[in-house]
Amino acid sequence: MDILLALKTYVVSVVLAFLAFLLLWKIRGKPSSFERLPPGPATYPLLGNLFQFNIKEAYKYYLELSKKYGSVVTIWLANSPVVIISGYQALKDTMIGLGEEFSGRAIYPLLMKSTLGYGVLSTSGHRWKEMRRYTLMTLKDFGMGRRSIEERVREEAENLVEMFKKFEGSAFSPAEMLMNAVSNVICNIVFGHRFEFEDPQFKSLLRTVNAYFSILSSPLGQIYNIFPRLVSLFPGKHHQLFKDLEEAREYCKREAQARMNILDSSCPQDFIEAFVLKIKEEKDKPNTEYNLDNLISVVWNMFSAGTETTSSTLRHALLLMMKHPDVQERVQKEIDEIVGQDHWPSIENRQNLPYTDAVIHEIQRHMDLSPIAVPHKMMCDTEYNGYVIPKGVTVFPLLSSVLIDPKLWKNPNCFYPENFLDANGRFQKNDAFVVFGMGKRACLGEALARKELFIFFTSLLQHFTFRATVPPEELDTTPTNCSFGRMPRTYDCYAIPRK
Repeated sequence: MDILLALKTYVVSVVLAFLAFLLLWKIRGKPSSFERLPPGPATYPLLGNLFQFNIKEAYKYYLELSKKYGSVVTIWLANSPVVIISGYQALKDTMIGLGEEFSGRAIYPLLMKSTLGYGVLSTSGHRWKEMRRYTLMTLKDFGMGRRSIEERVREEAENLVEMFKKFEGSAFSPAEMLMNAVSNVICNIVFGHRFEFEDPQFKSLLRTVNAYFSILSSPLGQIYNIFPRLVSLFPGKHHQLFKDLEEAREYCKREAQARMNILDSSCPQDFIEAFVLKIKEEKDKPNTEYNLDNLISVVWNMFSAGTETTSSTLRHALLLMMKHPDVQERVQKEIDEIVGQDHWPSIENRQNLPYTDAVIHEIQRHMDLSPIAVPHKMMCDTEYNGYVIPKGVTVFPLLSSVLIDPKLWKNPNCFYPENFLDANGRFQKNDAFVVFGMGKRACLGEALARKELFIFFTSLLQHFTFRATVPPEELDTTPTNCSFGRMPRTYDCYAIPRK
């Protein structure tokens, strides 16, 4: 009886405390700094709008809100406001017109766990500007705008073609091989060499990338980002991920330290060597950003983001070619006429392959890999469209709202390469092609990704015709939704060698 009485007393106390909290919430409301936030749906104490949408399809909920409330909307995730920006003009006004004000990076616990607040992706202010500037400059010096990077991509494309040939017409899944090839491009740039696919260290790095994005895209990852301390108390895959991330960081650290005493300052061979040189140059500056922590995190940013996004896009590309054999045939015809079978495709060929270029762009638009850009953070109180968005508030740039806008695209919900062709069949740009983001925080690796997609895609279609294991009409090419983006469906295929 004493136990029952104590239990009832505890339950009553909890209920009374919760009711008191609701009353306090009602009386005090939200802080005065939030009074001029954009409109949005009604919220619940503690939870905000969390249970009003499917966390794996959050962008669809945001699209519906934009239809109801306009191009700037406020939702609440737990007790934190988030402003959603949608539509081409609003994104242009904020990400470009007010680029400095909107240039911060929202602090997401999983992101912070992988970078410790260093690098490019998870930083803001001076550190972010310095790391981004240096990384872009160094990648360009290593050939991001020249032939040397292209040769490294082509080397991986040639290896990939040889791997596909080994299946001799048998069905196989291309996912792992595509990921390995794309990742090796990054490894070549960062570490100065490629890995054999079976190399234990290479496999360990890729397992960590896979685990990172798997948890990031799961409900567990989303709950961790909102309640990190609470989730850390419970067992789960996130604990193993944190150990794997630390091992990946240690590997990068060992690579950097190994170069410290053998470095040829006149000719750095890879990104790590170039960064180590900069560390040595600035070792006596008290507030320098050139240190091992920033180096390790920049390397992880490049390796993880560059591997997952490009390899997933290539997987979706092959799926769409199987779904649309007429498009595949037309691309192959154009490649045969301009490149032929005796030479590997090069970036120089792109301007003479307008249909192929249009198909690659439409693959990216159709896939809509990142419906919501990596969240931004306000750097200062900012007025926009009659509202005030306070400093520190998280902002979601809703890229999907542009990529499926019927005012900007023909047949926006279908795969339609003509979106990038003029009346004469020439390739035409479209400013609404925002798959790499907009403004100051647009994708750091855009130039490299464009090279990789073009060379890998054209090389594969030059050598193979891809067929599905089911009739084309039975293929589902709709990407699967996860909390951070849209991923290609898994499939097996036939890579039939072309004569």
